[in-house]
Amino acid sequence: MKILVALASLFLLSYRPASVTERPDFERFFTEQKLKGSFLLYDPQRDHYTAYQFERTRQGFLPASTFKILNTLIGLETGVLKDEHSVMKWDSVKRDIETWNRDNTLETAFKVSCVPCYQEVARKVGLKRMREWVAKVGYGKLDIQADNLDSFWLEGKSTITQEQQIDLLRRIHEGKVPFAPKNLAVLKKIMLIDEKPGSKLYGKTGWAGGSANPNIGWFVGYVEKGDKVYYFATNVESPKPVPATFISARRQITEAILKELGI
Repeated sequence: MKILVALASLFLLSYRPASVTERPDFERFFTEQKLKGSFLLYDPQRDHYTAYQFERTRQGFLPASTFKILNTLIGLETGVLKDEHSVMKWDSVKRDIETWNRDNTLETAFKVSCVPCYQEVARKVGLKRMREWVAKVGYGKLDIQADNLDSFWLEGKSTITQEQQIDLLRRIHEGKVPFAPKNLAVLKKIMLIDEKPGSKLYGKTGWAGGSANPNIGWFVGYVEKGDKVYYFATNVESPKPVPATFISARRQITEAILKELGI
């Protein structure tokens, strides 16, 4: 018992939680877009968070299409998908988003956030394997049932926090998840959004609309700048009807903050 107590004491002395800098002035980026929300950045070089509405970043929300990050890896690891060129056939159902009304590859489906494409991936993975992989990785609190296998990330009781989003991104980037390196490389390739001299932006947006009230929007990802990396998660909300700025604001808010921070 004395040994256990001593070890526990040593752990507590050696463990230092990440420090946090609150930035209430970031409110202006959200009000400019007529939205409420929160922003979280993690700098692993300093083990430091920069946050707007830090307590809100610990609240869980539907992951929406940010789940495509993990869904991609599970699809690749189970063999449902082969690589970024895997064809995802159009089911011939006409939808409002024109880029969904055609065959897509994994890469194009990710970039246009093709919901029906990824719903088919989830159905092919199946209930048992989906539950096993989500549990193995550790991803929020997802309610995965037989009757919601192709929609649990879009509606219902599933939740993930901004802190948890960043935790997953960091583990993926560092290879500390149970997926083959080649599959992690495929994900990284299709997550690349923008590249400038000395920096690369990777990310995924999400929108939980439909029956969700308020509507929830996401932009999560990371920036590689030289030999450094910075992880971010932005979450916005709006009652219905959402303002015209809702779709573009997720990235605009994030990129404006990253620019202000010199990232």
